[in-house]
Amino acid sequence: KHLACLRTVQSHIQNMVTGVTKGYLYKMRMAYAHFPITIEFEGEGDNRILLVKNFLGQRLSHALAIPVGVDVIKSGDVKDQIEITGNDIDKVSCLASLIHGCSKVLRKDIRKFLDGIYVSEKGAIGSLVAI
Repeated sequence: KHLACLRTVQSHIQNMVTGVTKGYLYKMRMAYAHFPITIEFEGEGDNRILLVKNFLGQRLSHALAIPVGVDVIKSGDVKDQIEITGNDIDKVSCLASLIHGCSKVLRKDIRKFLDGIYVSEKGAIGSLVAI
């Protein structure tokens, strides 16, 4: 049990060192069949909000608070892709999971409705791993 705790602390320290020296990057792609999913940003500074609009044609827009120390941008070279960067892997991965979770298809057959926002690549900047 003590060895497991030591390994956990070692992994946290290793993630912190990697975050400060390189940083973490998650690339997410938007997949849709008919209704194009749009991403918008509101606010400035520490009060930034990410809005997911027109998911499955819904008029409801999902608002997610962007944590402090995390940057979200739309990719200029690839259509329908966003990039989440930051030094803290917990905050970056948490925001990626919140974005994925707000674009889940509910009460429909998920084999037919494959719309959503999915993580395509993740890892330290410079050494991304495709998923």
